[in-house]
Amino acid sequence: MTRRYGIQVAVMAVVAFCSLYSGRVRAQRLLTLEECRSLATTSSGDMKSANERIAAAEDLRKMALAGFFPKVAANGVLMWNEKNVEVLSNDEKERINHMGDAVQDEFVNSVVQAANEYGINNASAEERFRNYVTENGRVGPELNQIGQEITSGLEVDMSKVAGGAVTVTQPIYLGGKLIAAYRAAKLSKELAELQGAGVNEKVITAVDEAYWRVVSLKQKQKLAQEYAELLECFAYNVQALSEAEMATPGDVAKVRVKYNEAQMNLTKATGGLALSKMLLCQLCGLPLDSDINVEELTPETSATVGETTIDTAGALQRRRELKMLEISEQLAKEGVRVAASALQPNIVVAGSYGIGYPNMFNGFEKEWGGMFSVSLVANIPLVDPSAWFAVRAAKRNRKIASYELEEARGKITLQVQKLGYELNVARKKLEEAVSNAAYAEETLRMAEESFKAGVLNSNDLLAAQTSWRSAQSDLIDAMIEIKMDELYLKQVTGL
Repeated sequence: MTRRYGIQVAVMAVVAFCSLYSGRVRAQRLLTLEECRSLATTSSGDMKSANERIAAAEDLRKMALAGFFPKVAANGVLMWNEKNVEVLSNDEKERINHMGDAVQDEFVNSVVQAANEYGINNASAEERFRNYVTENGRVGPELNQIGQEITSGLEVDMSKVAGGAVTVTQPIYLGGKLIAAYRAAKLSKELAELQGAGVNEKVITAVDEAYWRVVSLKQKQKLAQEYAELLECFAYNVQALSEAEMATPGDVAKVRVKYNEAQMNLTKATGGLALSKMLLCQLCGLPLDSDINVEELTPETSATVGETTIDTAGALQRRRELKMLEISEQLAKEGVRVAASALQPNIVVAGSYGIGYPNMFNGFEKEWGGMFSVSLVANIPLVDPSAWFAVRAAKRNRKIASYELEEARGKITLQVQKLGYELNVARKKLEEAVSNAAYAEETLRMAEESFKAGVLNSNDLLAAQTSWRSAQSDLIDAMIEIKMDELYLKQVTGL
């Protein structure tokens, strides 16, 4: 009963383990290279930043375009002042306020003087005449009132002042500054787009490198597993031969050492594969503990057949870096135009409607008053040494951009030729690695048969197994090297 119960428990444990393992396999996600690229470009923070820079460059282009159109501005002011504006001095106000008395006195003095000239000289009559004119005359008080009104009108009440204006400004000619600024903004947007493409290329390169690293380590882990299993079987056979006194303890020890080394290499490959998968998940925006798998790589699918012909001229036309330098050169030319605009006349038309309190258009009345105005403003620089030196500096920057562009063409030409040569060499390495792997496979098969027949010792079989593992590892490295060389060549040729 106990034995049957133990068997049932063992069967249930095996079934449960198989179920968990099958569930894990089903949950494993197979990622292709294109899927990894798509995930990486979607989740990359650098790509999001690059897209924002492109949007910002577009906004700057629209801002430069808006400079051609009128600008409308509204201004207002409200002010309180301690004192009023006095047009006349105190002495002048005193004389004007009493100008009627002065006129009246002058009139009386003229009459008295005329009477004296005609022989009429009576002090009593003169006194009565003066008193009569002073009491009954209307000229003096009326003129005094007029004088007081004049002085009051010339005193401006500035205790409360308010004003406002709506102004429309339309540039007519600013020395070519607006056109140059708009062209520069368009070029800056193109530059931002090329920089965004460069960021996308870097992201794809990083993903490709991580992806092929995972592929390489996956196949090397598989190779390490096969090699460890091969040595394990060999160690079992040598142990059996030693027990039958057909092999020495030294042979057993050598095989055990090789087996332990194989187990260590398998552990390293497994750990490296796990870390590489974590890096790939991080680049793709997936959780680091995601259970992912990648495609297998075979010699038939690792590279295109035949040597690669390099189109250097086409590569120079397509390279993003050269296009960016060409745009930088054009930006430098626009910089010369912007600097030169400081030496050109500026013409602007402005129209406005302004209102103010008090009303200055009708004797400073305490009410609102306004008017329209149109003006044509011209600014013609005559002497501006700083602007002249700015133009010289801008021209030197343009020459620098031209020199950098020419230098980059030479470097890129060398880079394209170098990578094309390395790719062709890598293809030859792959052909040799395939041939060596096939030869090592056949050598191992023959060595195993000879060992079983007793005509080959354990040392020779160990050497054949080691050669087989080395040839398989070289084959994996050759396949990955071609993939990376093809990737780098596409980058440098702008494909």
